Amino acid sequence: MTQNIYSAAAEKKHKLGPSQIVVYIVLLLAFFFYFMYQLIPWGVAQFVVPLFSPSGEQLTKMGFVKFNGLVWASTSKDNEANLQGKNLEIKREYINREFIFDFTYQERNDAEHGYVKGKNEWYAKSPVMGEHPIILEPWVGFWILALVLAVMLVTFISMILPSNIGVMAVLFDKQIENTKTKIRLQTGFSDDIVQVLIMPDDKLAEKDYMEVEQYFRTVWDRTETEELASSKHHYNFEDLFDENTDIVRFRNEILYGRIKEYFSDFVVKEIEDTKDGLIWQRNHLLFGKGLRLYMAHHFTERYSNNVTGMAYFGAAFLIVAVGIRGLKFIPATKPSFILLAIFLEFTMLTLLAVTMFYTEEEERMDKMLKKMEDANRSQLETLKGQQADIHQLANALVGQTAEIIRSRVETAISDYLTSDDNIKKVVAQEIAEKILIGIKDQQVAKATKK
Repeated sequence: MTQNIYSAAAEKKHKLGPSQIVVYIVLLLAFFFYFMYQLIPWGVAQFVVPLFSPSGEQLTKMGFVKFNGLVWASTSKDNEANLQGKNLEIKREYINREFIFDFTYQERNDAEHGYVKGKNEWYAKSPVMGEHPIILEPWVGFWILALVLAVMLVTFISMILPSNIGVMAVLFDKQIENTKTKIRLQTGFSDDIVQVLIMPDDKLAEKDYMEVEQYFRTVWDRTETEELASSKHHYNFEDLFDENTDIVRFRNEILYGRIKEYFSDFVVKEIEDTKDGLIWQRNHLLFGKGLRLYMAHHFTERYSNNVTGMAYFGAAFLIVAVGIRGLKFIPATKPSFILLAIFLEFTMLTLLAVTMFYTEEEERMDKMLKKMEDANRSQLETLKGQQADIHQLANALVGQTAEIIRSRVETAISDYLTSDDNIKKVVAQEIAEKILIGIKDQQVAKATKK
């Protein structure tokens, strides 16, 4: 009952709520519009203008002036000295219309400005680009780039925010608890032992020595394999652990090594990453530690196939866009749809690369089978020990009828030990029921004779 209450409280504590979602959406929208109206226009201008503006001999024949906003245009040499550095609004009489670069969200007309551009269009004209100007539509070609940049930045911010308002922070906290549960289920260790195994080094060093020794001994005995027991260089726990032992070093080098050999590399990786997650909990600026735990032990396990599918979808979309462009249905002067396809595929491939970066390496199959064999052998030895204890209990309970009940118990245990499925069940409970049945049958038999 206590465990259920604790689980419910932990689930409630690490559940996404309206506060985290609202903060995330507000920040996402704010950064998205900032990128669309400020950062991306500036970035495109910094990329395009230096590449296609007049240079060298061309600048000896004409001037090139920056106007108010992200607007550049060529002009005569006479006008250049009067216009340079004054940040004026572009006008028809100022320019010669050979080079024009306008990355603003303002509408232009030929009569006033010398060229035509819509409010949601960017204009680029240069002899190097061809005879006709290039029209870019940012809400077609660049919105996905702005969205991805906004998601990345807001996600990063939510990692370092407190858990009560940070989406990623609460997801990291939840993953720490989930991974602790996975370690406990995979190893069979108690919550206290798991807590000691994942505890940050400085916290472990502060723990009571006698308490830690007890937990370490349990882990040592549980991870004893047949190969280690029969080895010529076999060590007992007392041979390596005494009052002078550095408990942090002992855990990180010896116990982790035994867990790795007995269970798997993946279990040790879970322990180490959860330990890093606890370090992130104390200092959210160390977001990389929390990110590795979440990505390696949740995102890649659950969404890797989805990410791969999206990458293929992005590639298919890009192929279609390029094919349509090849058929001349997308004019060279309006390449926004092609840019959309390129940025979409770039985003999907980047996400796929990040997912693969955090994906854990698979363990060799022969090592996995050997560890499964050791684990099953350990379970059988435990069941045999329980069988001996039950024999003693039967002798104490029924005296002369012990032989009858022992026979029933041995038959029941034999049935369960020969079935792989039944080994996984609660053997002790089933055997106890058979003991009660045997005692009851014996009492009925005595009453019948009387």
